[in-house]
Amino acid sequence: MTHTEGVTFADPAALAAALRASGYLPDEGLATAAYLALRMQRPLFVEGDAGVGKTALAQALATVLDAPLIRLQCYEGIDVAQAVYDWDFPRQLLHLRAAEAAGRAGDADALEGELYGRRFLLARPLLQAIETSPSVLLVDEVDRADDEFEALLLEVLSEFAVTIPELGTVRADVPPVVVVTSNRTRDVHDALKRRCLYHWVEHPDFDRELAIVRQRHPRATEHLAAQIARASAYLRTADLQKPPGVAETLDWTQALLTLGVDQLDPDAVTRTLGAVLKYREDQQAVSVVALLEAAAHAG
Repeated sequence: MTHTEGVTFADPAALAAALRASGYLPDEGLATAAYLALRMQRPLFVEGDAGVGKTALAQALATVLDAPLIRLQCYEGIDVAQAVYDWDFPRQLLHLRAAEAAGRAGDADALEGELYGRRFLLARPLLQAIETSPSVLLVDEVDRADDEFEALLLEVLSEFAVTIPELGTVRADVPPVVVVTSNRTRDVHDALKRRCLYHWVEHPDFDRELAIVRQRHPRATEHLAAQIARASAYLRTADLQKPPGVAETLDWTQALLTLGVDQLDPDAVTRTLGAVLKYREDQQAVSVVALLEAAAHAG
């Protein structure tokens, strides 16, 4: 059985049920991949278009495991100081000045030991996850980082340990549950993927997207939710710069509900299109008539 500090799942179906209860609706493939990652204590690398629920999976796992979610948002140029640890220089300087004022400046060795003690260490997300048992570590949008960071991440995930020259090696008592996400803006190196289990997250089919909309926005009628799900699916088949993900579908639903709309019509679509399409060129390329025709099949 798969467990984390007393939270137990007998099989993928049990994990899927727990995720659904938390508000996240996985398909069978994703639930199985997450179950295996827990069982095998391997990072789960989830890749897919933006807005399909990759980040939300990590949030849901933290909920069902009753563990803190520690998030590392990746970006170009991220390094050890932002991802693993850094030293609190202002506090070190204050401590040094206080020691000088107290007449301890001559005890250089003792001062150096104090300055590079644990009290002045700033734990960044990777070190936080290693020190927190249990925890869920989300390494979000790893494709935005560079090759050097991938190498650093691979080293940490291989041993679930961090070596700090001044303090020694910090090793996880219980390895964190790790979810690594990528929008595939670039290919991630094979070495990192080999360390992980892999799953491509598809856009949901109509029934699952309808269920997601109804769960997240229970005020939406069945008819409106179905129209929105059909319209979103249609937009994903259009030649758009940024087809909508589930996140945009939910934003669109909320926008329509906020305006008191209970059925899609030309006026409602025109007024709220900015909630689902975030590029001007995409909005101009979409035919409102065709969109409504696709949504009409939801009835």
